[in-house]
Amino acid sequence: MTTLELTLSGANAFGYGVASVFFLRFWVRSRDQLFLAFSAAFALLGLNQILVAWFGSASDYSAPFYALRLLAFGIIIAAIVRKNVKRP
Repeated sequence: MTTLELTLSGANAFGYGVASVFFLRFWVRSRDQLFLAFSAAFALLGLNQILVAWFGSASDYSAPFYALRLLAFGIIIAAIVRKNVKRP
């Protein structure tokens, strides 16, 4: 990876971290599980970005990195579905 790619990857990971802390702060205030799920998902996406930068851009296409992103988006989808399901 070039220096520019590493810098942009770090900025992207930092943005995911900020979003994770942002949603965690809202979860502490409201105790809404949707905010906790978003916080966890953004933390996983940030971790994914750090690992991709660590192992190089060619590793971005490998299965473990796709699985980590899939887990993050699965958490978001499950939280949204859980929030919208009517409880008796």
